[in-house]
Amino acid sequence: MPGPLKQAPPPLRVDTARVVLAGIGLWVVALVVVLLLGDRLDRTWTWTCVAGIGLPFLGLAIMRWQGQLGRRGPDAG
Repeated sequence: MPGPLKQAPPPLRVDTARVVLAGIGLWVVALVVVLLLGDRLDRTWTWTCVAGIGLPFLGLAIMRWQGQLGRRGPDAG
């Protein structure tokens, strides 16, 4: 039989919206780089960046609809 089990650490509190917005910012930077490279890259990369910018807004809307955004724990100040 194994030794005593350790108690699980408490879950991390993460501002999901801020993480998603940071990711959108990175996609915007990637889009600027792709546009600066011009015809040296396939247009697929441009549309990949556009999707990376647009789809997270759909995710944020779904999270807001589900009530996951703006919810704080009882000890949040």
